[in-house]
Amino acid sequence: MPQGTDFAARSKRVAQVAASHADGVDREGRFPHEAVAAMREARLLGMMIPTHLGGEGADFADVARVCTTIGAACSASGMIFAMHQIKTSSLVHHGLDSDWHRAFMVRLAGDQLLLASATTEGGIGGDLRNSICSIVPEGDMVRLEKDATVISYGLDADAILATARRAPDAASSDQVMVVIEKAQASLEQTSVWDTLGMRGTTSHGFKLAATVPAAQVFPKPFAEIAAQSMLASSHLFWASLWFGIAGSALSKAQASVRAAARRMPNAVPPGAARLAAAAAELAALKTIVRDGISRFEVARHDEAAINSMAFAVAMNAVKIEASRRAVAIVQEALTIVGIQGYKNDNPFSIGRQLRDILSAPLMIANDRILANTATMLLMSRLDTDLED
Repeated sequence: MPQGTDFAARSKRVAQVAASHADGVDREGRFPHEAVAAMREARLLGMMIPTHLGGEGADFADVARVCTTIGAACSASGMIFAMHQIKTSSLVHHGLDSDWHRAFMVRLAGDQLLLASATTEGGIGGDLRNSICSIVPEGDMVRLEKDATVISYGLDADAILATARRAPDAASSDQVMVVIEKAQASLEQTSVWDTLGMRGTTSHGFKLAATVPAAQVFPKPFAEIAAQSMLASSHLFWASLWFGIAGSALSKAQASVRAAARRMPNAVPPGAARLAAAAAELAALKTIVRDGISRFEVARHDEAAINSMAFAVAMNAVKIEASRRAVAIVQEALTIVGIQGYKNDNPFSIGRQLRDILSAPLMIANDRILANTATMLLMSRLDTDLED
């Protein structure tokens, strides 16, 4: 049934489903089947696909708002949606010149396929811009075997977008990305995702093996895909999700302070001043995310801008600052609520949000991003101008 582009209403329906199962998903460390089914029913998985391919042509701001709404209800469900849309952005921005990838986008929009990512690999220390494995040409096919230390929701995805060296004799940084459909993939699980937070993403490790038609390899190099869409979409969609988690935690803190105010109508309740300061931090986080999205939407139409070091530094800054601020806001929310926020069995509990948000500085570790930014700053002018 046609949904229109009422993304806000549709995402709120998904959020209601996600919220009702969030504690169970976290406690059991299981994939949020109900929330993802609701995403499919709301036709949100294909929202970024161009309209001429059956999607709705949503822009980054549309997707970011959905990440926030779902993430506020269930961090794991919001993260799965964000990671799916990161992969979708690679298709939309780098697959339109390929017959196979255009046809795949039609299927994604029509069947609401869920995409996962296999960019991490054993032996490279989390550096997604280098690969040990390679694709091996076999006539019109290519073969890939990868020690993927993490494939989030790999067992439940309809397709996996994997990176590898272009050929067995290619440099580690000379990478391509290939679409591997579920029926084409062999997944041998090598580790279990038993973590402090974000447990519902079920990011197990696998030995991934597949032989697929060569047409499923993106025509453009992964270095270009990473710089022009994956870097921005990862940092912006994750930051939008973290904003949702932080907002959810602070809303509980606000409810706690209001409850105290009703008990003490003639006094300023404890935590009120801290709540005001934390609200200002949340507003600053919102500005960081929105500014980053606006910057991307301008740069994506300017090849020089989107390939510039200034753009990469700006996107890195969004990730660093958003992750830092979101963690601080959730921790402050816990301080405001006090012991009731520390307990798990009451409506003011912030334990799940705190455990989930602690993953933010670790997803592409902030220290690694700062090191990359430092290298770029050695070769470029520091931006000290208020003008764009």
